[in-house]
Amino acid sequence: MSKRARHKSLVTLGDIRNAAERIRPMARVTPMVDVSSLAGVRLFLKCESLQPGGAFKIRGAYNMVAQLNADQRRRGVVTYSSGNHGQAMALAAREHGSPAVVVMPTTAPQIKIEGARSFGAEVIFAGTTSVERRKRAQEEADARGLTMVPPFDHEWIIAGQGTLGLEILEQRPDVETVLVPVGGGGLLAGVAAAIKQSSPSVRVIGVEPSGAAAMKASLQAGHAVTLSKTESIADGLMPMRPGDLTFAHAQAFVDDVVTVDDVQIIDAVLWLFTSAKVVAEPSGAATVAAALGGASNGVTVAIVSGGNIGLEKLGELRQSRSRS
Repeated sequence: MSKRARHKSLVTLGDIRNAAERIRPMARVTPMVDVSSLAGVRLFLKCESLQPGGAFKIRGAYNMVAQLNADQRRRGVVTYSSGNHGQAMALAAREHGSPAVVVMPTTAPQIKIEGARSFGAEVIFAGTTSVERRKRAQEEADARGLTMVPPFDHEWIIAGQGTLGLEILEQRPDVETVLVPVGGGGLLAGVAAAIKQSSPSVRVIGVEPSGAAAMKASLQAGHAVTLSKTESIADGLMPMRPGDLTFAHAQAFVDDVVTVDDVQIIDAVLWLFTSAKVVAEPSGAATVAAALGGASNGVTVAIVSGGNIGLEKLGELRQSRSRS
């Protein structure tokens, strides 16, 4: 293990195992679906789209909210999110009797807005970038005395997401490659930390949209890079900069980061729906796009990270591909 991997700021296997026990009342052990015969490669889907809230985010959000003290829970929590983390935090807050505020972009999909509200959150809209959302969320935290539950760059969030890595190893001990979608990097950081500290020979590959490849650019530069803009059909994978902590984990534990374009992502969404009978939003299908594009290597697990897509959006994607 590298010196970076032993750095005290990185989550340990013990942290992740403790998180697994902490989130047990809420997070599901999601199924692993074998689609090898359909894909033509040895491919298994880890269907986090079946989590409460429709995405993996409940793991990190619940792990953090569960560790807040009584006063913090009474005052309430706030986050900034393109949608899935906001829903997860709202659900975790509801389970702990805590008020929740979610700052979303003005472009957030309606299904994610309605999801956060259905779990009792107050939804505020601010701009279209993660920078704008974060600024507004911090303003709300300061004004109301709320505790920030960040979407990715916190050790409790990373440890919670890492529980997914432990499940993958338990369900497929023979796994050789794990494909992980990358937005801010919390899932990649946690899964890579869990896998590399348990089974170092397993390759962990991050997958980013080509129009929002902040982690890839950061790893190439050797430091966290802020993109001038991001553009992708995958609304959950568009932070302009990885977190400092998630970047440190990627440096320590991740083998590579690859990119997929929007056409590949759309095709993966449609392939999952029509062939594998799995509902995935574009952000959740990015790993499958990479696998179908040649990123699989040996026994490969692709994390389908979320399934929050409306029927109208799915129809739009089908029409866009039929016209091309």
